Amino acid sequence: MTNQKNPAERIKTLIDSGATSNFISPSIIKKFHLPKKTLETPQVVRMLDSTLSQTGKIWHEVEIIITIQNHIQTIPFLVCPIGKHDAILGMRWLSSEGPLINWASGTINFPKEEQAAIASEEDTDPDPSKLIPPEYHEFAQVFGKEEFKVLPPHRDYDIGIELTPEASLFHGPIYRMTDAESQALKEHLESEVATGKIRPSKSPAGAPVMFVKKADGSLRLVDDLMAKLRDAKIFTKLDLRWGYNNVRIKEGDEWKTAFKTKYGSFEYLVMPFGLTNAPAAFQRFMNNLFRDLLDITVVVYLDNILIFSEDPAEHTKHVRKVLHQLARNQLFCKPSKCHFHVTTVDYLGIQISPQGFSMDEKKVKAVTSWPTPKTVKQVQAFLGFVNYLRRFIPDFSSVAWPLHNLTQKDKPWKWEDPEEHSFQELKRRVTHWPVLAHSDPSKPYFLETNASGVAMGAILSQQSEDGRLHPIAYMSKSFNDAERNYDTHNKELLAIIRALEEWRIFLERKQSGKPDALSRRADHADIPPKAEVMIPDELFANLAKEEQDEPLQTRIKDEQKRDPSLDDIIEFLTVKQENAPPSIRRAYGDYRLDEGILLFQDKILVPDNDNLKREILKLYHDSPLVGHPGQQRTLELVSCYYTWLGKKGWIKSYVESCDTCQRMRRAKAPVLPLKPLEVPPSPFHTISYDFITGFPKSKGMDAILVVIDSFTKFGHFIPTSSKATAQDLAELFVTNVWKLHGLPVKTVSDRGTTFTGKFLRGLYKRLGIDPHFSSAYHPESDGQTERVNQFIEHFLRSYVKLDQTDWLHWLPLAEFAYNNAKHSATQKSPFQLLFGQNPVMNPSEAKIDVPEAGDMADRMTSKWKEAEAALRISKERMKGPDKPTPLSFAEGERVWPLQSHQETV
Repeated sequence: MTNQKNPAERIKTLIDSGATSNFISPSIIKKFHLPKKTLETPQVVRMLDSTLSQTGKIWHEVEIIITIQNHIQTIPFLVCPIGKHDAILGMRWLSSEGPLINWASGTINFPKEEQAAIASEEDTDPDPSKLIPPEYHEFAQVFGKEEFKVLPPHRDYDIGIELTPEASLFHGPIYRMTDAESQALKEHLESEVATGKIRPSKSPAGAPVMFVKKADGSLRLVDDLMAKLRDAKIFTKLDLRWGYNNVRIKEGDEWKTAFKTKYGSFEYLVMPFGLTNAPAAFQRFMNNLFRDLLDITVVVYLDNILIFSEDPAEHTKHVRKVLHQLARNQLFCKPSKCHFHVTTVDYLGIQISPQGFSMDEKKVKAVTSWPTPKTVKQVQAFLGFVNYLRRFIPDFSSVAWPLHNLTQKDKPWKWEDPEEHSFQELKRRVTHWPVLAHSDPSKPYFLETNASGVAMGAILSQQSEDGRLHPIAYMSKSFNDAERNYDTHNKELLAIIRALEEWRIFLERKQSGKPDALSRRADHADIPPKAEVMIPDELFANLAKEEQDEPLQTRIKDEQKRDPSLDDIIEFLTVKQENAPPSIRRAYGDYRLDEGILLFQDKILVPDNDNLKREILKLYHDSPLVGHPGQQRTLELVSCYYTWLGKKGWIKSYVESCDTCQRMRRAKAPVLPLKPLEVPPSPFHTISYDFITGFPKSKGMDAILVVIDSFTKFGHFIPTSSKATAQDLAELFVTNVWKLHGLPVKTVSDRGTTFTGKFLRGLYKRLGIDPHFSSAYHPESDGQTERVNQFIEHFLRSYVKLDQTDWLHWLPLAEFAYNNAKHSATQKSPFQLLFGQNPVMNPSEAKIDVPEAGDMADRMTSKWKEAEAALRISKERMKGPDKPTPLSFAEGERVWPLQSHQETV
């Protein structure tokens, strides 16, 4: 320490990165008679536990010339009692001088060339042509720094700032800065003004300027990357310069971004880093920029672009497409941070390779060298850092629980054996981390769960070629207060549920059938049997009722392996396909394996096994969910998921020999010329309705009101009474149709008194509905409802009891079966036209991919147009034969008698 009276005095100084400023003891001031300066604003000191210092406010500051190893500095100190140390050099000095501290030798050095740099200042790049491959030299402007010094253009993605009417304008203070910070700020302002990104401002608002460490913000896309990069073999990573600044502030909103400095007020013309919705706005801009490549060959997180390819020969094309988009949109990259054509890449702090995902070595080294925490805040800092790595650490929550417990409110500080063991065990597990393997959708997944007293954990794995299970992902969660009170069995069940929720996208597959409710993996040696009930009696009773047969898909997979005619195909798909000759590749091009099940043209290939085929037909023909459809509709339903050689003939033979169909289906009446109505423009624009009466009483009901949409052919089968009045009909319509689809523009019905009464006509007029009525005894104009009536009658005859009093129980299933069947006029099912997709009949057939809302809307509009065209063609063909062919029967031929006029007694 040097001053006028004491040219060379030594003082004992503590370097403390936890101190925000520099401090000196009042005893040193008094001993050396150092001149003090009164602060304009007194400062308050807070201790490590956030409590105020007992010394009260700080009123004085002193500047002292300090010499450290021939490095001379003028350092400001706040005068404050600091215990046994003479002075403390805190972050104010560390950030200003940037000393190089050797903790092992206890020495300090300073850089030879001192520079002050603002937080986001970039290093100077060498010649870009030396850092990028020759095949991309034509895009050199994308990597040139001089090209970036141009204000980006206005685009559709300019960010606007909307103020609420009651919002008040903010006026922030001008914070004090060190000399180095002031110099860096001045250089930054001059650079930004020169490029046009900011300009002097006269805004009535103004936020303060502060220096912050740039965060990488890369939270945490491992789960998404696992699915997207499973087949990637080669990577290129691009880093955009000044990501947010590539988006302009909406014209007229610039004044709202004003900030104040001691050099004046300025406002942004580009999006700054401090706006709340800046990340979302920039991500939206990047997603739209690469929408045709996103998740196919490109993954984007803010200004980090990862290009991936399965075939190295195609990778150059993929990179060129990305660079072309960047050049087109005046976006520029920093070549020193770009990596081209690599097989291992660090993306968002994660090492990605064809083998899988692993932790960044820098983060691992930081954890292993972490000193033992001494305070709650240091524990929180450690947990916050390793939390990012938790997906690589099995049972993270259980291991870290003692440390988490320390951070809870009102918990006294204690560092004993449990805390030390937790700390060291986390460090050990980080150093012994496995590589998370890429998932393979053609292989089965194995889910293992466990639960302790305080946390749950799970591992998702797949079996590799070495026969061992390799982890794909870990999951670990602490129990909340209520869950910690669960008994052991319920905690284990909760762990299973949470794991299924976490990895739903991997486990909802064709092969993921219903597991055995009692199966588990034994983690220890055999345990002597005990008299215990693992599941409550009432739950166990319900589980016992569940069908325990082996899932259909599993049996098909096993039969495929036993079928010798499929051996060559399966061998081709499981061994390296690139080694096969071109003729074999062409012959087997339509085959693939999905979780071990052989598919042909994306349909499950059923081996030559009549029992399996019969079981499929029981589901798609005999089941009440479909209602004994005819040959064509049965073929369509089966073809959605299954295929085999001779499928059409097999189904034809099955349906023709169906005893139920022969007994219940009526012979077709002669076809008469039809008089079709005009095609409606949209769903439920035009509806037709009719009554079916004469049913036996079932819960007081003896009739059905049938309502059919003329566009999608979607139907509602509503139970009612044959004595229903016009008022009753209106109530049924409101309760069952109007609340779901709104009011129709046109209705079609017969001339029954229920439909033509004064009340209903008045209601039509009041609601603006145009009613149409078919001619008496000529129902062709209302033919669609009449045909549906025949379907309902056939369905119910196939399933009701002999006394026919349970028809009400089967009516909802009849409605489902009708709406799920492809209509001959539209060539699509009513479900598909109204909702965009068919319903799931079997959980194992649920589709995993869910389309975006925009794609769904476009797809439904396209289907509606197809349906409209099909309806017009169908109505053009509605012409019966010139002369119906008469039926003839030979003596002694067996026939089914019509029993429509017979009643069951």
